[in-house]
Amino acid sequence: MMKKSMDDDVLRQKIIALLKESGSTSSDSDLNTAVMNMLKILPPPVIKLDAKNSLPVSSCLLKNEIPYPPPKKADFTFIDLFAGIGGFRLAFQKAGGRSIFSSEWDEAAQKTYEANYGEIPVGDIRAVDKEAIPAHDVLCAGFPCQPFSLAGVSKKNSMGRATGFEDQTQGTLFFEIKEILARKRPAAFMLENVKNLFRHDQGRTFEIIRHTLEDVLGYVVNWRIVDGSKWVPQHRERLFIVGYNPDLIDIRKEDIFIPVEPLSEEHYKAKQLKDIILPHVDGYTLGPGTWDTLERHKAHHEAEGNGFGYGLHRVPIKENEITRTISARYHKDGAEILIEQPGNRPRRLTVEEAMQLQGYDPEHFLFPVSRTQAYKQIGNSVVWPAIHSCALEIARVLRTRRKAK
Repeated sequence: MMKKSMDDDVLRQKIIALLKESGSTSSDSDLNTAVMNMLKILPPPVIKLDAKNSLPVSSCLLKNEIPYPPPKKADFTFIDLFAGIGGFRLAFQKAGGRSIFSSEWDEAAQKTYEANYGEIPVGDIRAVDKEAIPAHDVLCAGFPCQPFSLAGVSKKNSMGRATGFEDQTQGTLFFEIKEILARKRPAAFMLENVKNLFRHDQGRTFEIIRHTLEDVLGYVVNWRIVDGSKWVPQHRERLFIVGYNPDLIDIRKEDIFIPVEPLSEEHYKAKQLKDIILPHVDGYTLGPGTWDTLERHKAHHEAEGNGFGYGLHRVPIKENEITRTISARYHKDGAEILIEQPGNRPRRLTVEEAMQLQGYDPEHFLFPVSRTQAYKQIGNSVVWPAIHSCALEIARVLRTRRKAK
């Protein structure tokens, strides 16, 4: 772990002193913990972009080189925040939408996004001039989970704001979503996050998000845990949050439908794991040291009485078999999903196998990056067919429930 600099310690003490001067009644221990948590997520200084540089750049790739070019005609528009490799874009584009803005800070993910959609997303969303973002119908975002550590610590000297500080979401990436929703007021939004967002920071994180979306911004909002295993052979539970602008859409909370399986109109046929896993693969076998470490790790946890350890799929793969959740660390040892090789050590999934666990087509979707980066990007992605089912429902609501002007 990197040693904290003296500057961090000085800054921590100064923040605590300011909070006390502002009238905080929290204990020294609680203040110290809150400020330490804040410093962990404190973003580096942001160089603000002007309006011209706040927009994505069209690629120099020829249209016939792009697997998923923007449609010529669209039923609605959307923006793609924290875009990754474009799972939301693929889903909403297939549902009849056209992306008119994208943002992704990771340069390797930008390369994959460009290769597949012909667009280089703008980088850090915090630097973007929000007024430069075009008006749109739907905001899409799979945003990172961060604690709102200082929310409500002080309610004095707060410039008349009920929440104490300028904003309970200030300093987090969710704040960027909130700012865009407040300024652009799109008809709808869809957010995606890990299932544990409900329990994160003892439930405070989700409550601040709910309060911001419903009470502050005035959207009609609903949410649901959705397991991607209904679309792909991977257990992947995620929280989907969908909201509509009541000034534009006539809908009640209980009318917001979030699919937990493919819609009947999709005629969706899920792939079986046994049809994804290749029979013979070279170059993916675990090294003896890695395999020995995984076995010792599993034995230790079994002795402790819990089920932690690697996930091994024995061949032949059975009907309806599903994997554990693939993560961004898969490139390290592949522990979540290993494939048996009789007479040899297990192997990792190939990139082509792994991408199918998120619904991507290996015959069309491109990864112009290293194997390590591809695994990271796949692990960070969404199950895009699950997003697509929700996108179809959002498109239906936009089409049938929009209020007359």
